[in-house]
Amino acid sequence: MRISQCLCFILVGLTWLPTAVCTAAEPKATPPARQSAISTHMLNTSTGKPAAGVAVSLQRLNDETWETLGRWRTDEQGRVANLSPPDTSMTAGIYRMVFGTKEYFDGQGVSTFYPTIEVVFEIKNTDEHYHVPVLVSPFGYSTYRGS
Repeated sequence: MRISQCLCFILVGLTWLPTAVCTAAEPKATPPARQSAISTHMLNTSTGKPAAGVAVSLQRLNDETWETLGRWRTDEQGRVANLSPPDTSMTAGIYRMVFGTKEYFDGQGVSTFYPTIEVVFEIKNTDEHYHVPVLVSPFGYSTYRGS
């Protein structure tokens, strides 16, 4: 009986050995890169497609005037993944994104009621990510805080 018990332990040990070796050899996952503090995504609800090429500016309210922090264009997926200006740390405060919708709709041969869309929001915690999606059509838009 002792020999059979020993053989069982050996067999069980041999079946676990490759798993232990493979697990130990797996590379450790690299931590994800720090996400941009602010991003946006614009979808054209009248076509069901991303709004590519839309001019977007990010501004911060200083006292009573708006300071432009940067200007971008949405990519082919309607996104600007990083609106965090280089060389500028994000601070708590009131921010505004301005979307150039007239130029975008003119390029599509469509007239629009809203030549620009201004989305004003407040950053309270600079450690959080702020994603601001916009759904747009020639005669309406909506926005929300995304994730």
